[in-house]
Amino acid sequence: MYYCCGITEVGNRPHNEDAFLLEGKVRTEGSIVTALAEPFLMAVCDGVSGEQAGELASQTCLKLLSELEYSSRVNLKRKILEIHTAIAEQSVMQKSTANMQTTLCGIALDEAGGLHCFNVGDSRIYRYRGGTLEQISRDQTLVQMLYEEGSISVEEKKVHAHRHIVMPVIGNLDAEPKPEVIVYPDGMRNGDMMLLCSDGLSDYVTAFEMEEVLAKPKPMPMRMQELVALALANGSRDNITIAAAVHYPDAVPIPGMHDEAPAPAEEPRT
Repeated sequence: MYYCCGITEVGNRPHNEDAFLLEGKVRTEGSIVTALAEPFLMAVCDGVSGEQAGELASQTCLKLLSELEYSSRVNLKRKILEIHTAIAEQSVMQKSTANMQTTLCGIALDEAGGLHCFNVGDSRIYRYRGGTLEQISRDQTLVQMLYEEGSISVEEKKVHAHRHIVMPVIGNLDAEPKPEVIVYPDGMRNGDMMLLCSDGLSDYVTAFEMEEVLAKPKPMPMRMQELVALALANGSRDNITIAAAVHYPDAVPIPGMHDEAPAPAEEPRT
């Protein structure tokens, strides 16, 4: 069983270009808490800033992903490219959807508990295990490429003038994205948390700050809300979206956990 939570916040923007997929539903506002058994998908999208129809791109991407009947037989990389093609084709149909693009990151748990982490762009996937937060996904950005080439340092990445330039994402008309899929056949350990987020969080809250919040003895929804509040306090000028799943193999579904429901006292803790 997996205890899951998702939250999205418009922040200091006029509208929300972020969206998350949880429990088979695409959400662009509020939060949800639920318990799920495999197989299932959980994902976050961030409409590319400065491009037209970013929020439509993120919602469409997740809607198409939600229609997938996921199992270990599904080729996730191929499915993501099919979604890219569908969005790119839609973007040339009318002026209001021109050049709509989005990042995508997510996890997929198959029927045997195998874990697949997938990513296009700079939204991130973290694993929180034993009090330590580790970034699982690789940022598909210009500064990451420069860092891997040895042209810039870790510190220079944070302040580089081109740090917001993202490699081709879903819907890009000039070049096909390169989805990255990481497979963990043994899945998640008991107590592991997989955390997905848009850059409205990761650009403003350090891994150390996230660890401090995640270590607190609070229900998971409260910790997610605290991360959002911290990003805003640290000056985030973007939409902020987080989705998280914690693995408790012996847990039973917890009632009353939907749509803004407060976490019950007996909620499992990491």
